[in-house]
Amino acid sequence: MAIDRRGWLPLVALTLWPGVAAAQLPALGPAVERVASKATGVAAADERAAMARFAAYVMALAKRDYASAYAMLRLSFQAANPRLEWEMNLRKRPVLWADGTLRVLRLSWYSDPAGQPPGLYAAFDFRGDRADGTMDCGYVVVHRAVPDAAWTVVRTDTSEVPPELIEEGVPKADVLRQLPCYLGKGIATAF
Repeated sequence: MAIDRRGWLPLVALTLWPGVAAAQLPALGPAVERVASKATGVAAADERAAMARFAAYVMALAKRDYASAYAMLRLSFQAANPRLEWEMNLRKRPVLWADGTLRVLRLSWYSDPAGQPPGLYAAFDFRGDRADGTMDCGYVVVHRAVPDAAWTVVRTDTSEVPPELIEEGVPKADVLRQLPCYLGKGIATAF
């Protein structure tokens, strides 16, 4: 229901039935690229729990439920991003997160990365294509400090690319250099 075998995440359907959708959230499809960097023992339950946090976060943003989305941020991220400033920056981009679907392209796992608090990290690289031809892309990183702890959002970055800067479904080369996005194998973003 929520994600087909290609990794689509229909936010509209999840927004209409949040309790049912959360209970039936399926695993990401096999087409989603998975990368493990020093992570060992990532279980299916880890993926489901990390995906549930990612989905809850983007659904809260889609519904403009900023209080719920902010509550999902790690405390150190909240300390670095005061609530009013964080919300004001999101409100400056009113169509971001709002129109229905995101496609997860890659899920990367990291265990105890250098310079970060210990724990397991999952980075979701995504792309959203709007009906007006605009593309959204970016990533959301979630973290779990210890097994059975709640996942928190520790980093996020999203860009919007207007239709005039896209050719054949891909941002033009000069735009690609500026994006914090992974757009799939075969699409070079570093020139």
